[in-house]
Amino acid sequence: MKAILYYRGSLSSCNYDCPYCPFGKTRDSAATLAKDRENLAAFVRWVSEQGAAGHRLSVFFNPYGEGLTHRWYRDAMITLSHMEHVDKVAIQTNLSARLDFTAELNPAKAAFWATYHPGQVSEEKFLAQCMTVYEQGIPFSVGSVGVHGAFAAIASLRGALPEDVYLWVNAYKDKPDYYTEEDVSFLSGIDPYFQINAADYDSLGKTCNAGSNVFYVQGAGLVKRCYKDRGVIGNLYRDGLEGLAAQRSCRMKVCDCYIGYIHMPELGLEQIYGPGLLERIPYSAAERIPTELRETGFLR
Repeated sequence: MKAILYYRGSLSSCNYDCPYCPFGKTRDSAATLAKDRENLAAFVRWVSEQGAAGHRLSVFFNPYGEGLTHRWYRDAMITLSHMEHVDKVAIQTNLSARLDFTAELNPAKAAFWATYHPGQVSEEKFLAQCMTVYEQGIPFSVGSVGVHGAFAAIASLRGALPEDVYLWVNAYKDKPDYYTEEDVSFLSGIDPYFQINAADYDSLGKTCNAGSNVFYVQGAGLVKRCYKDRGVIGNLYRDGLEGLAAQRSCRMKVCDCYIGYIHMPELGLEQIYGPGLLERIPYSAAERIPTELRETGFLR
């Protein structure tokens, strides 16, 4: 079986203090950190055993908070990137951690989803971290939340990054009608796929790969079909992939987050992102996007 596993442990702390995030400047207790480390070790052991069962896996770490400031996430990235049956290991990170470990990653399998938070880090420092990853030849995307106050900083970073590094903008959806037509045009000039993220997708009852070959794993092994769906479909260590996999339609009214809607087959977003779907890296050349996808209205 070929499957995608999103993993989120007990970690709920971050060294940043972003106003739109509930985990800013929080600290986990020693007990919570120990539990997180133990659970991640168990997950890595389980993944290591799946090659013998004929499974091929892609892993995406999306912790609440910042994972790479903790050694066990860095070690897990290294270990998983060198497993033959692991096709991809990626992590969502603000790139604030030491990055010397990237020299030990397999650049053919490791990737980063890097988030830029103006006001928390200088452009110079963040760019230097990006270039460390870039010079290691590790694929990565860079993104930021498109709040009005960050427009200038996002545009500045776009100008500073290498042209072949994709910079995405997450639409700010906490306030209705937040963007004017001019805002959308401006942000689309930075991120040509901004309007894909700016939309919410009717999903209730629709087919989704979540729960079929995409699974959201919580630290102790509990598995949900989707990170927004609270229903537990089983336990990774008890049921295995074969026991978990089933066609399940979406139970949510709308899907509004990238890591959710990319798994809706009807949207066909694999045609934009290809092998970079998890870490949010699109095909580099617009002409490689099929004509039929252009006609959906996503691209203008």
